[in-house]
Amino acid sequence: MDDRLAGLVPQSVSVLPKPGQLELSWCPAVRPAGRGPDALTQRAAAAVRHLLGCLPWPADAQIGSEPTVTVGIDAGLPAESYRLAIETDRIAITAADEDGAVYATQTIRQLLPDEAWRAASVRTGGHVWTLPCAEIADQPALPWRGAHIDVARHFFTKRELLALVDALAALKLNRLHLHLTDDQGWRIESPSHPALHEVGSHRPRTQISLGRERPRVYDETPHGGYYTLADLAEISAFAAQRGMSLVPEIDLPGHSTALLAALPEFGSGQPPPGGYQVAADWGILSNLLAPLPKSMKLLRDVFGELIGATGAGFVHIGGDECLLDAWRADPRIDQLRRDRGLATADDLHAAFLADVANMLAEDFAARTVVWDEGFASSGRLLRPDTVVMAWRGMQIAREAAQAGHEVVAVPVFPTYFDYAQEKQDSEPLAIGGPVRLEDVAAFAPVPGDWPEPARRQLIGTQFQVWTEYIRDDRSLEYMVFPRACALADVAWSGGPAAWASGSPGRPALRDRIALHLGRLAAAGLDYRPLAGPLPRQQGGSGPRRYRPGYATDQVATRLAKLAAGQEMLPARNAARPRYVDRAAQACLS
Repeated sequence: MDDRLAGLVPQSVSVLPKPGQLELSWCPAVRPAGRGPDALTQRAAAAVRHLLGCLPWPADAQIGSEPTVTVGIDAGLPAESYRLAIETDRIAITAADEDGAVYATQTIRQLLPDEAWRAASVRTGGHVWTLPCAEIADQPALPWRGAHIDVARHFFTKRELLALVDALAALKLNRLHLHLTDDQGWRIESPSHPALHEVGSHRPRTQISLGRERPRVYDETPHGGYYTLADLAEISAFAAQRGMSLVPEIDLPGHSTALLAALPEFGSGQPPPGGYQVAADWGILSNLLAPLPKSMKLLRDVFGELIGATGAGFVHIGGDECLLDAWRADPRIDQLRRDRGLATADDLHAAFLADVANMLAEDFAARTVVWDEGFASSGRLLRPDTVVMAWRGMQIAREAAQAGHEVVAVPVFPTYFDYAQEKQDSEPLAIGGPVRLEDVAAFAPVPGDWPEPARRQLIGTQFQVWTEYIRDDRSLEYMVFPRACALADVAWSGGPAAWASGSPGRPALRDRIALHLGRLAAAGLDYRPLAGPLPRQQGGSGPRRYRPGYATDQVATRLAKLAAGQEMLPARNAARPRYVDRAAQACLS
C-alpha cells in the first residue's frame, strides 16, 4: 500500500489501493454529478470546489485540460459518510451530505504531497502533484467529535484560531467548542451591554505559579482581548466551510467574575472586599450570577447577539464548579427558591440551567450543553434534550446516559490536553500530568460494558485545552498537536487505536501520526515531535520550568468520588478567600 494511503489520520473504514496514480498540476474542475437533490448536490460541489481552491497548486489553473472531480449525493448513505474513487483520469465523490463531501476532500488533501499544506506554492514549472489511485469508503462512528479551546484564561487571536480550525478540521473533527467567558476574562463583544467587553475582557496581571505553590507568583503584564461579533461570525463561517460547527460557551452561573466586574448589580450576596475584579488567579471562585429575572433578560440579550452572529445550534452554558454559598446567604435568592418550591440550592442550580436551556430553545432554536455538575446537582430538573459533557469520569457519563441525556465523554484522563505530555524535566510547565499520546490512543469513549440503551446515548468525545498555563499561540499548538490526531482517530472509529503495532486494514497510529507531522510542519504548526520537545519548546529553568503538578491518576480517582457524591467541595470561608484549581478539586485534603 502507498505510504499515503497507509498514513491517513483518522484511518478510513475501508481503503482499497488500485494500480496507477492521478497527476494534477493545478486545481481540477469540480462538477455536480447529477445524483441526489440538485440544491444539496450543488452545495456539496461548491464546498469541495472551495476547499480544493484554497490549496497552493503548483501551477495556475487552466480550465478544461485537467481531470475533473464529480460530486454526487446518495441519501441512502449514513450521515457524514462518503465514497471516494481516485482513478488515473478523474476523481469521484459520492457523499451522504455536504459534510461527507467535505471529509472526502480532506482525505484528498492528506493524500496529496505535504506541499499541499503550505500557504503558497513553492514549486513552479513542470512540477505536478500525484494522488494514489484507490477506492475509499468511510464514515464516522460518533456524531460529536470535538475540540475545546479555552480562550477566556488566555486570549488567542482570530488568526490563530483560524489556523487551528484548518488543522483540526483536516482531522475530520466537527465541533469547535470555544470557552468564551470565565472569571479571568469575557471575550464576546456585546453592543447592548458594552461594559462586558470594555471591562470584562482585561485583567492587570496573571498568576504564573502552580496552585499549591506559595507564595503566588504573577506576571505583572496586563492581559486581555475580545472577539467582535463579526470576528465570531467569521470564525463560525470559516469552520463551517471545513465541516466544523461552532459551539460557543458562556459559563454560568459560576465562573462569572469577569461578567460581574463589568455588571456588579447582577451578583449574589455580598460583593468581595473592593468589589468584583477580573480575576488574576486561577481556580474556583465563589462569585455567582444571581438567578433572578433581570439576569435572564441580560442573558437573553447576550445570547441573542452571540447566536445571531454565529448561528450556533448548540450553546454550552457551563454549570460547573459552583460553590452555592452566596445563593444560600442572599435573601432574595433564597426567597426565589422557596417561591419555586425547590428544596435546596442545588435544585435551584439545576432549575436555573433548565430556565436558560428553555430560553435558548424557545427564543433561538438552540440546544443546550452543560458540564456534568449540571446533571449531578439535580438531573431530574434539567431540560431533557440538554447534552451532558461528562468530565469527572465515565461513571457520571453512564448515569447521565441512563437518565436519557445525550452524553459527550470528556474525562480528564485522557482528554485534557492542558496536562503535560510526559513526566520529565524537558517538558514546559503544565497543570499536571501526564496525558501521553498512547493514553489518548487507548481511550474507549463508548465502554463495552455499558447497557445498549446507554451506549446509544453516548454521542461523542472531544479534547479540552484549558489555558491557565498556556499563554501564547506556539504553546497552544504544542499542547494540541499531535495529541489531537490521536483523539480524532478514536472519535472517528469510536474505539481505541492500535498505537505501535497495526494490522493490514488499520496501520499503527504511531506510524500514521509520524507521517502527518510532515503535513503539520508544512502548515507551520508548532507541534511536539514524537521524540520529545525541541530545545525552544522546553520549559527551561525559569517560571516556565517543569514541575509535576497534579498527577492524573489521583485526579481521576478523586473526581470520580466527587461525581458520585462521596465527597464534597469545601465551602468558601468568606473571611479568608480561597482559590481552588480545577485540577485541585480532585486533590483537596
